[in-house]
Amino acid sequence: MTDRIFYISPLIRITLSLLYLSLLIPLPFLATFTQAVVPAWLLWVGIGLGFIALQGALSQRVVVDDREIAVNYPAWVPTFLIKSWTLAWSDIKELKMRTTGQGGAVYYLIDRHGAGFLLPMRVAGFNRLVQLIQAATSIDTTDVYPLAQPWMYFALLVLTGFLLLTDTWTIWTAIDLG
Repeated sequence: MTDRIFYISPLIRITLSLLYLSLLIPLPFLATFTQAVVPAWLLWVGIGLGFIALQGALSQRVVVDDREIAVNYPAWVPTFLIKSWTLAWSDIKELKMRTTGQGGAVYYLIDRHGAGFLLPMRVAGFNRLVQLIQAATSIDTTDVYPLAQPWMYFALLVLTGFLLLTDTWTIWTAIDLG
C-alpha cells in the first residue's frame, strides 16, 4: 500500500469557515455602532486569531501507509493546540464505538495497552479510509459510518448563506446609521 492521505472534506471546511465568519464578522461593526466597551480593533484581532486557529483545526490529515495510521497537522499548527498521533497497525487491538451526547456514534482505535485514538470521521473518502483500516487490521468495519452525512453539512451551508445575507444587511445598516 502506498501512502494515502485523507484531508477534512472541503464541504466541511467551507461550511465551518463560513459559519464562523457569519457569526463573528458583524460584531466589530455592531461594537462601533453601539459604542461598546470593547474596541472594534480588538474584536478584529480576536476574530482573525480565531479564524487562524479554526483553519489549523480543519487542516487535519490522516496518513495511512503499510506500517501505520497517523493523524497530523501542518508544521504551522502549534502542538499545544491540537494533538497528533501515530499508531502502528500491529498495535491496534480493536475498533470501539462510543455514543455521543447527541446520540451519534464515534469510533476509537484501541491499542494493545487500552489507549483510545479517535478515528477522524470528517475526512473526504471516509469509506475508503475504513476499508484500508479493515485491510490492515482484519477488524470488521462494515457497520462503521461517518458521524454526519454530507447532506447535513450542505443544509448547514445553505442556512449559513442566509445568515451571511442577514449579516450583510446588519453591517450595511450599522454603517449607514453610524
